[in-house]
Amino acid sequence: MSSFLRPADAEEPPLTLLPDQAVYRPVSSHLAIAPPVSVVIPAMNEAENLPYVFKTLPDWIHEVILVDGNSTDDTVRVARELWPGVTVVPQRGKGKGDALISGFAACTGEIIVMIDADGSADGGEIVSYVSALVSGADFAKGSRFANGGGTDDMTPVRKLGNRVLTAIVNTKFGARYTDLCYGYNAFWRHCLDEIALDCAGFEVETLMNIRVVKAGLRVQEIPSHEYNRIHGVSNLRAVRDGLRVLKVIVRERGSRRNRSARPALITGDAL
Repeated sequence: MSSFLRPADAEEPPLTLLPDQAVYRPVSSHLAIAPPVSVVIPAMNEAENLPYVFKTLPDWIHEVILVDGNSTDDTVRVARELWPGVTVVPQRGKGKGDALISGFAACTGEIIVMIDADGSADGGEIVSYVSALVSGADFAKGSRFANGGGTDDMTPVRKLGNRVLTAIVNTKFGARYTDLCYGYNAFWRHCLDEIALDCAGFEVETLMNIRVVKAGLRVQEIPSHEYNRIHGVSNLRAVRDGLRVLKVIVRERGSRRNRSARPALITGDAL
């Protein structure tokens, strides 16, 4: 879990410096990493959006895991055409949480990135998430409201709801989040042992954010810009899913913290 720095104009080939002969993967002109990165994409009837999603994914990632929620369009075929090595995991249950849990179980990389299939997230931002992790964070959490982030998609009602729910979590769990209900995150695979996900719906994002706090994991927020869904209609329902998020918050408040240490949160680039 280390990073390797080299000048932008260096012409040497990727170095093989680890005892297990792992080759560093160039991530940017100044950074190369050894840990393999898995990208998990839950998708249901997103064939029209996948070309936009895959176009932004960096070519240095280790693998793409597409979790297919019983699509009735050409989602799986399009994914395989766009990324021939893609691993397709058929979803057996229902809901985003169930899809992500299935995708995480299929990952072989040390770093896991979760990204939506509707074209709202820019895969080019993955480098920022990975950089935070190899620099010492356990969990890199995307934020639309950190300095440098933004959203084209949220209605005033959803912004208000997200703000209120974020404030509740910060107060009840001692967090310092700027954005609670956002699904663009990355983390070391070992974090899954600490947070033990067990929910099926959109509230999975909130559950993750709460449990990393309770586990005392080191969290860094990453400014992220959320774009409008390109094609199709979202399954998100503000009131229904907001109530499910609130239920998760109440339930988690009643359970015990895994560690006594308070988590470190870094907003943006500042420690």
